[in-house]
Amino acid sequence: MSQGLLYHGLGVQGYQWEGEEFSATCWRIRIAHEPGSVRCSQCASRDVICRGQELREFRTLPLGSKPTILLLGVQRVQCRQCGCLRQTPVDFAPPRCGYTHSFARYALELSRLMTLKDVARHLGVPWDLVKSLQKDYLRKHFAKPKLRHLRRIAVDEIAVAKGHVYNTVVLDLDSGAIVYVGQGRGADALDGFWKRLRGAHPKIQAVAMDLSAAYQLAVREHLPKAAIVFDHFHLLKLYNDKLSVLRREMQREATDLRHKQVLKGTRWLLLRNPENLDADKDEPRRLQEALRLNAPLATAYYLKEDLRQLWGQDSKAQAEQFLNGWVRRAYAAGITVLQQFAKLLQQHRRGILAWYDYPISTGPLEGTNNKIKTLKRMAYGYRDHEFFRLKLFALHVSKYALIG
Repeated sequence: MSQGLLYHGLGVQGYQWEGEEFSATCWRIRIAHEPGSVRCSQCASRDVICRGQELREFRTLPLGSKPTILLLGVQRVQCRQCGCLRQTPVDFAPPRCGYTHSFARYALELSRLMTLKDVARHLGVPWDLVKSLQKDYLRKHFAKPKLRHLRRIAVDEIAVAKGHVYNTVVLDLDSGAIVYVGQGRGADALDGFWKRLRGAHPKIQAVAMDLSAAYQLAVREHLPKAAIVFDHFHLLKLYNDKLSVLRREMQREATDLRHKQVLKGTRWLLLRNPENLDADKDEPRRLQEALRLNAPLATAYYLKEDLRQLWGQDSKAQAEQFLNGWVRRAYAAGITVLQQFAKLLQQHRRGILAWYDYPISTGPLEGTNNKIKTLKRMAYGYRDHEFFRLKLFALHVSKYALIG
C-alpha cells in the first residue's frame, strides 16, 4: 500500500518507501533510492562509487488537507566512466528545486482558477514560489511566439497603468494570440517585432489599425506588400467626436433658452445608434426635437447614420461610389467639422476601402483588451513587466473571470 501510494498518488517512481512521520503541521515520508538505480548525472552510467548522502526535503502533493514532504538522502557518486563527482539526479523533482514535478503541476492547475495569493495560502507556500512556477511555465511555452504563420494581424496600443503608460500589442487575427508586446506607443515600440519578423519570413497580407500615422509609416516601411486596413470602429468613433464638438458649439452659440435646454444632455442620444434608444425614457422624442430645432446638427447626425452603410455595400466599387457621394454631401453641408472629416476620409480612402479585400478590424484586439483589464483586476496590477508580458502571450488559451 505504501509503495502504491508513492507511485500512484505522489508520482514518485524508482524509490522505496522507508517510513513516515506525522505532526500537527505536516506529513513527512522517508524514501530511498532503489538498489541499483543510482547513476551518474553526467553520462547516466551505473558504474559509480557512492561518496555519501545529503538529506533533502521535497514538497509534494498534499494528502488530504495536510502538507506532505518527501525526505530523501540524495546519493553523491563518483563515476568510473567519466570521473564526474556529483549528486545523482532526482527524477521526480526539477534540478535544484525543493518541490516535485507533481506539486508544480498541481499548483499550475490551481492557478488557472485562483489568484496566486489564494494558491499560496491553500498550499501553505510563499507567494513568490507560485509566481516562479507560473513564470517558468509561461517562459517555456509562450516566451517566443511563432511568427512564420502570420497572415492577418492587428496593431494597437493598450493602457497598462495609470499616468498614460502604454504597451503596443500585435494580435494574430487568425488564432487570436498576442504575438508581440512592446513598451510604449508609436513606431519605436514595434522595433523588436520587425527584428523578429525578419527571421521568420511570414507572408503577412493585411494589417488592421487605427489612423495612427506612426503605425502607418512603420508598416509601409517593413511590410510594403501588406494592405493597411483602417478600423471602421475607430472611424465612427472619430466622427462621433466631431459630432460632440458640433453639439457643444451650437449649445454655446444658441441664444434661445429653449434651444439650449433641448441641446443640453443630448450628447449620448446623438452618439447612440437609433435602434439602441430607450423609448421608456423618451429618448427618441428628445432626439427628434433636438434635430428639428437645429438643422446643422440634424445634417451631421443623418450623415453619421449614412456613413455606417459604407461597410455594408455589395462590392468595393459600390463602396467607392458611396464614399465619393458621402464626401460630396459633407462638403456641401458647409459645416466645418464635417468638411474636416470628409478631408480625412479622402486622405485615408485606400485603407478604408481595403476592408472589402480583407474584412478585418481591430475589434478582436479590443476584446482581448477587455481580457487584459480583467487579468489586471484579478492580480491588482503587475509590478513585474516580464511576468505580465508572458501572461499576455498565454491569454488566448486562458479563461479569466473575476474571482469572488
